[in-house]
Amino acid sequence: MADRHRPRRGSMGFSPRKRSIRQFPRISTWPSSNSSEIRVQGFAGWKAGMTHILMRDNNPNSTSAGQEIRKAVTIVETPPMTVLAVRGYKATPYGLQTAGEIWSDISSKGPDNLSPRFANQTKGERDEEEGRKPSKRGGRIPSRATAPSEDSINSLKSQDLVEVRLIVCTQPYMVRSIPTKTPEIMEVGLEGGDTASKLDWGLEKLGGQIDLQDVFSQGQEVDVVGVTKGKGWQGSIKRFGLKLLSHKNSKRRRQGGNMGDFGTGYVRKTIRQAGQLGYHKRTELNKRILRISNPDESEVTPAGGFLHYGEVANPYIIIQGSLPGPAKRLLRFRDAIRPSDPVGEVEITYVSTSSKQGV
Repeated sequence: MADRHRPRRGSMGFSPRKRSIRQFPRISTWPSSNSSEIRVQGFAGWKAGMTHILMRDNNPNSTSAGQEIRKAVTIVETPPMTVLAVRGYKATPYGLQTAGEIWSDISSKGPDNLSPRFANQTKGERDEEEGRKPSKRGGRIPSRATAPSEDSINSLKSQDLVEVRLIVCTQPYMVRSIPTKTPEIMEVGLEGGDTASKLDWGLEKLGGQIDLQDVFSQGQEVDVVGVTKGKGWQGSIKRFGLKLLSHKNSKRRRQGGNMGDFGTGYVRKTIRQAGQLGYHKRTELNKRILRISNPDESEVTPAGGFLHYGEVANPYIIIQGSLPGPAKRLLRFRDAIRPSDPVGEVEITYVSTSSKQGV
């Protein structure tokens, strides 16, 4: 009798399935272009929830072209972000390395809630002053986060920079639905122009704020990077979708059958076993922006508020489809690194604000 063929269950494309280090992801790759206009390539916001809209299908190749179609969308609250610093990179045999940073005068222009980000750095400085070995846990903001001097600016400009990026922070104290009020600090890329013009442009923005309208436009495709909803430690059946063993199995049913051959002497990492499920960093490519809020548009908060979130009181963005993570999760947006062809203008005719409470 021939062996029965059983297709593999569970993708290994996301291995290892380990927990994310923190709740908001780090973006290390930014797309490049030949544009002459300098602009920011990234933003961040908090996921509020999902609803549905009616929009005109302006894709001429669609079977429903010109008709109203229903789409599931995600609402993300996006208050302005503060520019804290400009960072320059130089090319080395080991890749890009930081050449220098120029920080704004955070004490007078930065958010008031940044003080917790200084805590570890203050301890390290105190250790140095007292002659002890500095603490290994350095703060995210260096001690030079004061008003930039001419010497530091000229020193950074004199180096052979290959890339310039901004260091920005969120403003969670503007969002009533978020429990934490301590800003998150992150890096965003810049495109357009040469490195010298990017550096000058970034110095002009120091201490100021950037809005979502300054970064993205309606109808544009973006990549959304986030951390998925955590489900803890789960078995191989739920984690990889393995088939239940026969009821005649002598031990258990909800486990893998064969763990490998005897000759290897160990279990290979490709064997589907129990472990962490969820709370992984994931990137959704080419998510279309359907609307960027402005003061003339009506509210998007449904009756009774979004489940587990509440009301949206700040500028928001409507993204087509679903996004990773639960409500209140911080998501990051980036210019599409593999953009697709445009499918026409966005024309929204209706945004559902019906209650999501199940009544």
